[in-house]
Amino acid sequence: MTRPVAVVDIDGVLADVQHRLHHLKRRPKDWAGFFGAMGDDTPYAEGIELVTLLAHEHEVVYLSGRPERTRAVTRSWLAANGAPAGTIMLRPDDDRRPARQFKVGVLRRLAAHREVAMLVDDDPAVCSAARAAGFTVYEAEWGRSDPTLFGAQETDGRT
Repeated sequence: MTRPVAVVDIDGVLADVQHRLHHLKRRPKDWAGFFGAMGDDTPYAEGIELVTLLAHEHEVVYLSGRPERTRAVTRSWLAANGAPAGTIMLRPDDDRRPARQFKVGVLRRLAAHREVAMLVDDDPAVCSAARAAGFTVYEAEWGRSDPTLFGAQETDGRT
C-alpha cells in the first residue's frame, strides 16, 4: 500500500536563501551567482523538523522552482542538512512560468496517481493557488522577510 504524499518546497521552507538574495537585487540579476551559492544555505530548523515528522507517515516529494540543472547540489544539500529521503522534482531549465502555475500543475499530475496529503510552501501565491485547486496547504512563514524571493518566483519564474 502506498503512503500519501507530502509535497515540500525547499527555498524559504527548508533552506534560508537570504544570504544570496543580493544577486537578485542588482540589474541585471545575477542568476548564476544566486544559484551558485545555494550549497551554502543555512537550514531552517522548523522546516527540517516538519519534513522529518511528515516522513513518518508520508512519502516526501520535494517540489522546488529551482532549475533542473541544480539537481546535484540540491540533493547534496538535502542530505547534508538531515532532510529525509524523498523524490526531488525541479523546474525544467527553460520553464519561466510563475511558481504558482508550475507547482499547481505538478500537484495535479501527482494527484492523478497518488493521494496528495498536503503542500508545504512559503510563497503566498503558490499557497493560494494550491488551496483554490483543492489541495491542503501548510503555509510556512518563518522565511518571509524579503520580497525579492517572491518576485523571483512569480515575476521571473526562476525559483
